[in-house]
Amino acid sequence: MNMTEKIDRINALYHKSQAVGLTEEEKEEQKQLRQDYIQAIRASLRGNLDSISVQEKDGSITNLGEKYGNKQRSEKGTAGKDS
Repeated sequence: MNMTEKIDRINALYHKSQAVGLTEEEKEEQKQLRQDYIQAIRASLRGNLDSISVQEKDGSITNLGEKYGNKQRSEKGTAGKDS
């Protein structure tokens, strides 16, 4: 299922929940689809951060992907090792 189909299904489940309610299976499906959507948005944002650089007051250039995107990835990578 591509992202457009997932978004359409999220919307359909939302409208059904407002009209008649959802079954437990549909609630789980809705939860999973929303998590997938949020994960895709975050990945897209991290990818976009790689192409954005900011000139600091001292004249240095900071790549936002290195400052924020990779930091998130490395924290997730090390968090699993401590467990």
